[in-house]
Formats: sequence, C-alpha cells, structure tokens
Amino acid sequence: MKRLAVIDCGTNTFNLLIVDRKELDNYILVYQTRLPVKLGEHTINKGFIGEAAFKRGLEAIETFKKICTNYQTKVVLAFATSAMRDATNGRDFVKEVMQQFGISIQIIDGNREAELIYKGVAKAVKLNSDPSLIMDIGGGSNEYIIANENQVFWKGSFNIGAARILERFVFSDPAKSSEIQALKDYLVNELQALLIAVNEFRPIELIGASGAFDSFLDMIHQELEGNSLNDEKTEYGLSFEKYQTISERVKTSSIAERKKIKGLVPMRVDMIVISSIMIDMILETCKIKKIRVSTFSLKEGALLDFLTK
Repeated sequence: MKRLAVIDCGTNTFNLLIVDRKELDNYILVYQTRLPVKLGEHTINKGFIGEAAFKRGLEAIETFKKICTNYQTKVVLAFATSAMRDATNGRDFVKEVMQQFGISIQIIDGNREAELIYKGVAKAVKLNSDPSLIMDIGGGSNEYIIANENQVFWKGSFNIGAARILERFVFSDPAKSSEIQALKDYLVNELQALLIAVNEFRPIELIGASGAFDSFLDMIHQELEGNSLNDEKTEYGLSFEKYQTISERVKTSSIAERKKIKGLVPMRVDMIVISSIMIDMILETCKIKKIRVSTFSLKEGALLDFLTK
C-alpha cells in the first residue's frame, strides 16, 4: 500500500488530499483539508500574483508539506490552475516551492483541467447514456464538460471565474437586479461556444463539481432543512426548487446577512452571489431543471489519472 497526496493550487483555495492506494484506482481516504489563499486577490485581471497572495500561497504549501511529512506520505502530486497559469510570476512561485519544499507543481491548461474534472466527477457520480453538463466554478476559470458514462462530447475552459468577475464587476450590497442582469448578459456572450454545444448535445441535467455547489448543498440542508450532511456520499441530488429558494436569498442579501446563513463558510461569503448568478444563467439558458452535486473534482481526477497510469 502506497500513501499519496494531491495538492490542488486553485485561484481561491489550496486543497490537500492524502490517500492510501489499494489497487488500480481504488484508495482509502486518509486526510483532506483546504486553505483560503485567494491567489488572485486584487491582481487576477492584471496577470500577476500580488506580494501578499504570493506569501499566503507559500505558507499554505508549507503547512501542507508538514502535514504530508506527519502522515509519512511517499508521493506528492501538485497542480496549479487559472491564476498560476496566467500570472507572469506563476513560474516564479513554482520555482520557489521547489526550492523551499521540494514539491514540483505542474501548471495545467484549461483543457487538461476540464479533463481531470471529468475523471473526478465520473468516479463520484453515476452517469448514464444521457449527456450531462458538468460545471466547475473556480476563482480564475470555469470548466464545462458535456459527457455521459462512456465519453466526453465537448469540454471548455473559460476565464470567467468568480474572483475575476468580482474584480471586473461592481456590485451593490445587496446586488441590484440590473447588476445581476448585466452579469448574466456578459456570461451569455462569453459562453457562446458552450451554448452551441448544449444545443447540439442536449444535456438533461447539471452536475456541479464541488466548490460553490458544496456550499449550496450545505445551505439547503442547514438553513432550509435544519440538518447537516453527515454521511460520506460522493453524489447528492439538489432540489431544483430549494436551490432556487436559497439562490434568491443569496442574491438579495447583504454581506452581513450572508454571514448568518447556515452552511455558508466564511471564505465563500463574497463570491457566492457570483456563483449563484452563474448557475442561474446556465439553468435558465440551457433549460435544465435537474441538478446533482459531485463532491469530487480536480484533485480526485488528478489522483485517479495518476493511479490508472
């Protein structure tokens, strides 16, 4: 049995997953955690990582390195996505991490990111012969994959992540309906390639990959239903009507009010409105009324990709 770790250096959050390999693509979860790094804070649309964010990133890797050492991890796989790949000093960060901690970070492009997200979701969720639209909301980019149990029909990565949008658009507190509509119009324009593919392949459902979708799941269970998610499932159904209820609450609330919503973690309070508008736009434009959530995404996909090779 071999102990492995995967580090996902996302734009908003750095994630750590430690597992014990059993055989082939089977493994036992040992430990997982995440740290809010906000790598793109204030500078994501300017194409570099700011000094404070750079430092937070190194501190997060240092913390993960110590955890990996404590758990006697033999192999550490590390990946970086949108903020790092678009930053002029992204490779400086990679070099610094190697020098300080001996961890090699692989910066992957959007196409590869979408591919790994599909692998993670396909492991977590029971797909069938009908096409599904998989959506991963990141800080720097969003990935969309149209696929079924056997194949990927189409995939794309777009630089419209929540952190980019938050710095590009100015929202009131709470957001005005005109501001919400302006963002929806922008998204429709940016996602023309996706909408053409949706029209061709006709996905019957939306599958949200981890991240913001986890938050909506938690808010529905804790705020609306008064209970917590205690089981360790990798797939959840998300009531369309309850999603609409919580989405409306999120969009019409102030930051102070959102901080009081049960199930919404502090690091998502500022960006959850953006995520809500993004999901709404997809559901409305693609005429989808069935939603599922996969608790697996990039890091699990990267792990499975490694194990099967």
